Amino acid sequence: MEEYGYSPPPQKKSGKALLHLDLPLLTGLLLLCAFGLLMLYSASDSDMGLLKRQLLHLGFAFGILFIAAQITPSVLRFVSPWLYIGALLLLIGVLVMGEIGKGAQRWLDLGFIRFQPSEIAKLAVPMMVCWFLATRKLPIRPLTTIAALVLVLLPAALIVRQPDLGTALLVGAAGLLVIYFAGFSWKLIILLVVVLGVAVLAVVNNPDLLDLVLHEYQKKRVLTLFNPENDPLGAGYHIIQSKIAIGSGGIYGKGWLNGTQSHLEFLPEQHTDFIFAVISEELGLIGVITMLLLYMFIILRGLYIASVAQTPFRRLLAGALTLTFFIYLLVNTGMVSGILPVVGVPLPLISYGGTSLVTIMAGFGMIMSVHSHSAARY
Repeated sequence: MEEYGYSPPPQKKSGKALLHLDLPLLTGLLLLCAFGLLMLYSASDSDMGLLKRQLLHLGFAFGILFIAAQITPSVLRFVSPWLYIGALLLLIGVLVMGEIGKGAQRWLDLGFIRFQPSEIAKLAVPMMVCWFLATRKLPIRPLTTIAALVLVLLPAALIVRQPDLGTALLVGAAGLLVIYFAGFSWKLIILLVVVLGVAVLAVVNNPDLLDLVLHEYQKKRVLTLFNPENDPLGAGYHIIQSKIAIGSGGIYGKGWLNGTQSHLEFLPEQHTDFIFAVISEELGLIGVITMLLLYMFIILRGLYIASVAQTPFRRLLAGALTLTFFIYLLVNTGMVSGILPVVGVPLPLISYGGTSLVTIMAGFGMIMSVHSHSAARY
């Protein structure tokens, strides 16, 4: 194992091994993306231009996956702290000179490229925490836990300042999952959940505290979650329409291209954040279960790769990236179903867009690298 000075003897590699791609995982990703294209065509009212742009996004994202899969885990480990430092500097740069749009300051324009540094943080944070914990004694001790939490909270706090609560949630979850895999005490987890629950209740029930913690639009989203019917034509309108779409699909759905909530423009952002409601309305419970089975296959394959990885860094990285993908799914379906506040998280590999797609595929490329390089001499 190269992290500890041991290199297995070289072995003859097949063509598949030379590409460092995991065929089961790649098959699952391709099937889910194909399903996403079908639903995107319906959600966009048969807009072929949008579909072609998404195909370009997918082509680029799979190219990134292929490149990431060729990078050895030892190189990933070496670049982790530098990527983290770079992400922090870019996030600070966003607050200083970032572009402002729709009330948020999230983008950096360097002239030749315009991007969101918070997307880099989605990968940099779990990689950094893996790098930090991989050489520590596991399960981790309290002081090590505190240091790891600081590494997670620094970029998450910078992203909250933009403000971008949804991305901050994903970045924080990615880092916390690494800490969990490293042996975070269940007693501390329960304590943190209790403290967080009490804090949330205190903030929600105290308007003055709510004003200090959240921006006005974030406050509306939180309050709307508990009772969207209080403002059915305002803040609660979108989530009410989404729940109507999900419920009206029944078991078998209304049929592909036949959704009324989406095609009559009751649903907001039907081809991005709220595409899960379109799937539920048109394909019903059967379609939703089919989609979730595809997600489950991908997640289980990722966790299997983590379980057979040879070193702590590889296990932590593959496990954290896989469950971060699960968090994407959980947050999107939760917010569209009215269980969680609307935080602008797309449905992974299905919603229209290129930025989050590239980040997700880069993560899966790293997972494939962890698995495919395990028996090679690196």
